[in-house]
Order: sequence, then structure tokens, then C-alpha cells
Amino acid sequence: MHWLNVDEMLRRAETPLFWVGASTVASLALWLLYRLLSGFRIWVLGNGQLLSPKLGKWAVVTGATDGIGKSYAEELARRGFAMMLISRSQDKLDDVARSLESQYNVETKTIAVDFGRTDIYPKIETGLAGLEIGVLVNNVGVSYSYPEYYLHIPDLDNFITNMINVNMTSVCQMTRLVLPRMADRSKGVILNISSASGMYPVPLLTVYSATKAFVDFFSRGLQEEYRRQGIIIQSVLPFFVATKMTRIRKPTLDKPTPERYVAAELATVGLQSQTNGYFPHAVMGWVTTKLVPSSLVIFLGARMNRLQRTGYLHRRKLREQKNGASLKSE
Repeated sequence: MHWLNVDEMLRRAETPLFWVGASTVASLALWLLYRLLSGFRIWVLGNGQLLSPKLGKWAVVTGATDGIGKSYAEELARRGFAMMLISRSQDKLDDVARSLESQYNVETKTIAVDFGRTDIYPKIETGLAGLEIGVLVNNVGVSYSYPEYYLHIPDLDNFITNMINVNMTSVCQMTRLVLPRMADRSKGVILNISSASGMYPVPLLTVYSATKAFVDFFSRGLQEEYRRQGIIIQSVLPFFVATKMTRIRKPTLDKPTPERYVAAELATVGLQSQTNGYFPHAVMGWVTTKLVPSSLVIFLGARMNRLQRTGYLHRRKLREQKNGASLKSE
């Protein structure tokens, strides 16, 4: 009698269980299809036609003389924007401006300032006066010379001030200067270059990592505030790119040239408010934030940076010994 009751219960539950299972499989299939179509839209089709001088005649790029910033300036000039280049070295600014004018036949302006200072923004505001700015790329940034424990960072007080001014204050102040006129015209794009280091703490690069997390949060918050006014504010979080800052000389699939990275990243504008900008980097970002526990990512990051620190200090010691021996021989 007991077994009959069990069989009867199983028969009654068979149909509901079938539909629960079918619904689950269908939901997973639809979710997977949506993710595949979204990925195809972002990484294959892109949104390459969005960034054009229809947004505004001028594009402004900070940190425009090297690496990713220079590549943004070149790509935006290729698309027809007049370029406002802002960086520290006037000589380098002049070289980049001449190159853009000759290659792309666009108008250029330059402003030479040190973003480590906070008294520079009246000068920048004067230089931007009257310009119809369609795109702002907040790219200027500074990192560690080598991975180091917080209390062992040389000249720590000035290091803190400089990194906060360059990596954080510049983003807030440049946005303050450019956003009002974009909002008045109900169009404009602001690209804030954060870093994958801002996605989770990176020990021995802790201050840099924290400043880049600020850039990411600042960007996503402002996007929600101003998206209804037609403004796009995007947080860009690259992993390693072969630039002078990263000291990577030979590009690879996961460490692209700045040109390759920027071309891929600009195709995501308007499609992602937070982006790693380049498909291999997007895969790395998904793995390190969705699949791997954050504690393991932090542990591995610390281990890698401790090894890099040891190697750097060893090489520096050998150089100092070699220089000391050369001085004695003289």
C-alpha cells in the first residue's frame, strides 16, 4: 500500500516537474542567446558611427602625447574632430599636433599643464572657452615606478598628492569644465580611462588601484545622473596595453598596441557604460570578477607584484653597484 502511494505521488508530480525543468532549460537557453547576441552586437558589429563631429566639432584628450591618450587623439582626428591636446610637455604636444594636422588635415590646439597641480584649471578653462566639445577623453594618469608596500613608497607624502591630483582630481575638474555645455546641447561623450586595477584591490599598487576604482564609480554614477540628458559617460577599464607606462614592449593578443585597443574600445561607446574595451580583456574581466573568488584574485595580484618588486630592487642594486665600481675606477 505504501509503495502504491509513492508511485501515485510520483505520477502526479511528473507533469509539474517536467514543466519546471522545461522552463528552466528554456530560461537558460534564452539567457545564453541574449548574451551571445549582445556580445555579437558589442564586439562584432560595434557602434562605430556614433563618434563623429556631429556630437561637436572638438575632441579634448588629456595625457595626449603618449600611449593610449595619443592613440585616442589620432583615432578621433581620423574621424574628423578638431583636437584639443592637453599634457605636460609643450614640445611633445607640438609634435603630436603637427602629426595630426599633416595626416588628417584637422585643426589642433594645445594646453601644456602639469596635472599634478591643482592651480591649472583656470588656464584650461580659458583654453576651452568657446569650443563646441563633443568628446572628452580623461586619460591622463600616473602609476607606481615599481610595485611597493605603502609605507616603503619613496617620498610618500608627495606621491599621494600627485597621484590623487593626476588620477582623480583631473577627472572631476575636466568633467566640471566640459559637461555643462554638453548638457545644454543634450549631446556629448565623456570617456574616463580607469583600469582593470580598479575592479578589485591590487596590493603593492594599492593607491593606484584605489584611484582607478574612484574613476570607475564616478563615471557610472554620473552616467545615471546625465544619461536622460543625452550624455554618454563611459568607464573604461583596460588590462595591460603595450605602452610606456606598462613597460610592455612586445604586443600580444591579450596585451594589444594602444592603436588596436582604442579602435576596439571606441566601438563599445553607447553600448556599455562600463567596459574593458577589448574582447580579450572583457573575457579576462569576466573571469576575474565572476568565476574566480575576489580573495584569490587579490592574493595572486599581491604575489605577482611582490615578485616584480623583488626583481626591480635586485636590478636597481646591481646598477648601483656597477655605477659605484665605475666611479671608483675613474
